[in-house]
Amino acid sequence: MHAGVSTACLYPQYLEDALYELALNGITHTELFINADSDITRTRVHTLQSMLKHYGVTCRAVHPFTCPLESSMLFSDYERRVEDMIGYYRRYFEVMQALGAEVFVFHGNENPFAVSPEFYCERFLRLAKAGKEYGIIVAQENVKRCQSGKLHFLREMSRLLGEDAHFVLDVKQAVRAGEVPVNMLHMLGSRVCHVHISDHGEKGDCLPLGAGSFRIRSFLEVLHTTSPDSSVILELYRSSYRGISDLVGSYRMLSYMIGSIEKKAGETTEKP
Repeated sequence: MHAGVSTACLYPQYLEDALYELALNGITHTELFINADSDITRTRVHTLQSMLKHYGVTCRAVHPFTCPLESSMLFSDYERRVEDMIGYYRRYFEVMQALGAEVFVFHGNENPFAVSPEFYCERFLRLAKAGKEYGIIVAQENVKRCQSGKLHFLREMSRLLGEDAHFVLDVKQAVRAGEVPVNMLHMLGSRVCHVHISDHGEKGDCLPLGAGSFRIRSFLEVLHTTSPDSSVILELYRSSYRGISDLVGSYRMLSYMIGSIEKKAGETTEKP
């Protein structure tokens, strides 16, 4: 498992400035949240590449700002919209290849425009197949306001899609939807390839690690068993923390927990 921090935590800083601040503070693994088309011009992608290389930072995933459009574009009956959106996301896939990212974070259809699971999965599969052409995994995130918010829908996706089902488990979104994050891990198993982590408790549902009552280590232990190659990315809203020291503190806590879990697992494996 790999601990990291999303550039989304520093919104509305420009993408390259957010990446620079994370890198400067010793964070070596990230998810890039693309906030505008102009974030992924050739010049800016080159800047991001250079920064990642210079500071020794790896990028696991990319999150598009166009999630709100997915309902009307990918889940429409108007075929040209579907093709247009898949074509547009191919541009993201090309950028991801250049940055070394593997996971494309997908929100999907919102609840007011709900479609059948079969229809949903047909559209998801078309996008996933396009991603595969670039070596990219399209992964469905659980989002409260979307059809993907509830575990029963994700399990149906997993059943219908088989090997093509991949998920991003967002802890705060699970809590908001009334789901138990660790139960989602148990149910979705190895289909979870990426995690957005945060703490939660009496002070809120999106907190720096250690500021709530979430049993983080227990969650990570299950993740290590079910999907040990996942990245675990801190994703907080800007109003949820005080400053960069909170992000760094959470990152270090997460890195320490992951390291100790992996060390313990290694010692257990080595025993005769």
